[in-house]
Amino acid sequence: MPGHRRTSPYPSYEPVYEVPQQSYAVPQPPYGAPQQPYGGQQEDDGPLYEGQEPGYGYRSLAEHDVYDQPFQAHPAGPQFPPEPSPAPLPGQRRAAAAAAGGRTAARGHRRKPKKKRTGRAAVAGTALLLAAAAGWYTVGEDAAKPGVTTADGPGPEGVGTPDRPAGQPVADQASPTAPAAQAADTRQTETPAAGRSEARADGSVEAIPGLGPGFAGRVPADTTQVVVATGEGKDTNRTSVTLWTRTAEGHWLSGESWQGHNAFKGWTTDHNEGDLRSPIGVFSLTDAGGRKPDPGSRLPYDKDAAFVVSGTGFAGEQLAGSFDYVVAIDYNRVPGNSPLDPRRPNGSTKGGGIWIHVDHGGPTHGCVSIPEDKMAQLIRTLDPGARPVIVMGDAASLAV
Repeated sequence: MPGHRRTSPYPSYEPVYEVPQQSYAVPQPPYGAPQQPYGGQQEDDGPLYEGQEPGYGYRSLAEHDVYDQPFQAHPAGPQFPPEPSPAPLPGQRRAAAAAAGGRTAARGHRRKPKKKRTGRAAVAGTALLLAAAAGWYTVGEDAAKPGVTTADGPGPEGVGTPDRPAGQPVADQASPTAPAAQAADTRQTETPAAGRSEARADGSVEAIPGLGPGFAGRVPADTTQVVVATGEGKDTNRTSVTLWTRTAEGHWLSGESWQGHNAFKGWTTDHNEGDLRSPIGVFSLTDAGGRKPDPGSRLPYDKDAAFVVSGTGFAGEQLAGSFDYVVAIDYNRVPGNSPLDPRRPNGSTKGGGIWIHVDHGGPTHGCVSIPEDKMAQLIRTLDPGARPVIVMGDAASLAV
């Protein structure tokens, strides 16, 4: 019961040693005693083989009878002579001889492998890459140059205003290149091919190549200096500029041909302010000027610090220095005045401030541009007594 305590103690435990322990081990015979078969029966070891003794296995090899006998070789079988091979036919002999001779000849006349000629090709490829990087190698005329200039308007073209209109896409231009590469490309000079083909002994031609009767007839009879600015296409902005001089016999001598630019969108016969096209026509050249000192002009030259322009052009190039030298094109202006003269006889909507000026590596807003050194050369060459004019437009229009 719970809580009940036993009153009498348990007896102490003491081991009992007097009881003998029972063993379950099977008695084994002593070592060396003969083994008795199980059940008292003699064990049958089976048949004995040659060389085997009962209970001890095989005897040693030295005691085996078979090794005491001499070695006897196996009798050899009958021997047969080898079969002779059939003799080759005459045709087979000739074919074998021809094949052996052909192989011998091939080994004797085998051509040596050609050496790879990679030295000249590698040099030529390197030269082309260097030329392309320097701007000397272009596809087509003036293909490496981008475009830019400033807009015409109430004042001189682009004076005090950036040249890039907001959001205006670039058209008909290659990727922008370094100024040095542009200068190397634009300053190429050559004599027009047509002039060479029709040249007389003195190099003169009867008519200015590329001018149709309509534009040739608009050149004043007393004019002996004609600047021809020929655009590649109606909607392109690259131009070739050539100065032609009339001889006493009435023939024309060609000067150098300079690569330059016209307006961003090309050419038009109806120019308006901001249309980004150069006017097509025949215009007189009466006045010059620029930010730099007079390079030796025969025309009236206005040196003025106001011939400045800032900002960037259509290709992102800087416009600074574009007005270092200018020649005013008498489109919608009063001749005999500085190119900075703001007057517009036909109204401000018809634009103005159309000049020949220093090329900055891209299209203009209406002007014609050529390299700076050619610009200074042109100013020194133009003579007011020669009543110089400029004939300007795309090639297709001028050919009419």
